[in-house]
Amino acid sequence: MTDGVPRATAPMTEGFSFEVVAGDVRGPRCGRLLTPHGAIDTPAFMPVGTQGTVKGVSPEQLRQIGTSIVLSNTYHLAVRPGSKSVRSLGGLHRFMGWDRPILTDSGGFQVFSLADLRSIDDEGVEFRTHVDGQLLHLTPEKVLDIQAELGTDIAMALDHCPPPGVGRDEAAVALERTQLWARRTIEHRTKMKKWDPMAVFGILQGGVYEDLRQEGAERLRQLPFDGFAIGGVSVGEDRETLLATIPISARGLPVDRPRYLMGVAGLEEFIVAIESGIDLFDCVIPTRNARNATLFLSDGSVLRIRNSVHREDPGPLEEDCDCPACGTFSRGFIHHLYLRKEMLGYTLGSLHNLRVFHRFLESAREAVKSGGWAEFRRQVTVPAG
Repeated sequence: MTDGVPRATAPMTEGFSFEVVAGDVRGPRCGRLLTPHGAIDTPAFMPVGTQGTVKGVSPEQLRQIGTSIVLSNTYHLAVRPGSKSVRSLGGLHRFMGWDRPILTDSGGFQVFSLADLRSIDDEGVEFRTHVDGQLLHLTPEKVLDIQAELGTDIAMALDHCPPPGVGRDEAAVALERTQLWARRTIEHRTKMKKWDPMAVFGILQGGVYEDLRQEGAERLRQLPFDGFAIGGVSVGEDRETLLATIPISARGLPVDRPRYLMGVAGLEEFIVAIESGIDLFDCVIPTRNARNATLFLSDGSVLRIRNSVHREDPGPLEEDCDCPACGTFSRGFIHHLYLRKEMLGYTLGSLHNLRVFHRFLESAREAVKSGGWAEFRRQVTVPAG
């Protein structure tokens, strides 16, 4: 730590670098993360392609709307088709047809979301897979091996994500286990055979308890991770608690490495997180909500596209939006697609929602670079309900 600012303990993995290019290192800030598959200007949003694809959206369409990095999931790809199959087909980038950076989640969220199908101890996690009930044993070492075999750019360490509402004692157990697994991840990384260049991020847990978050950050930053993520938020806690947990989690993480808020997205969340120095975001909300006919507008409100009021509306989903849906099609046509359950409707809705998120973060970056963050912040309103 220098001048009270926490910093990382070792150089980043060869082929990766991160620089804060504008703003305050503590946030709000703009950064540039370089990877072997290209650069990511931050703050940036990562569309979620759990199974190796962002549902209903092609790689070319993702590039068209300004996506610089996507997220996929280690657990799901390990179950189907298996990391060896992905490797035999040229690795995850070729498998997905995506030539830009990829981050893979470790499966830690499945520790939380598949609680009825797993057992957990300090050694690792054992799942009965959701597909066929076969046993899958994940350890910190195995998770890193799978991600290396997939050929990801950024791998996440295995973590223990506890459910919302747990007491301090249970949150402390999850934190201690996550720290143990983090140390084992780093130890295994030094022993791994040569794979493609791969950065590894550690994950901070600690529940809603500020002292646990601070303790976890202090211990985590002693390990030579390439980046650091905030886990265990947006898992069912109330909104006020979610927003309060973000800054107390970010406070102790190194400022000279990318910082990633896992599974959280929305205008207010973006604002709070950017002011806390967060660089990367992911969430299934843009595509999931689009499949459920809920489309976002840039002022934070939502459009229920199935509502009959849109039946004969000749205008776009949103004026001044440069997404493929708004540039070509009317609300009336997209309303028709949703009522008829046409796949094109879900694709157009997903592209629009993702573009709203990308546009917001592009505007946030410009505000930071120009010194206009305070004014940008004042102009952002989050509609009630």
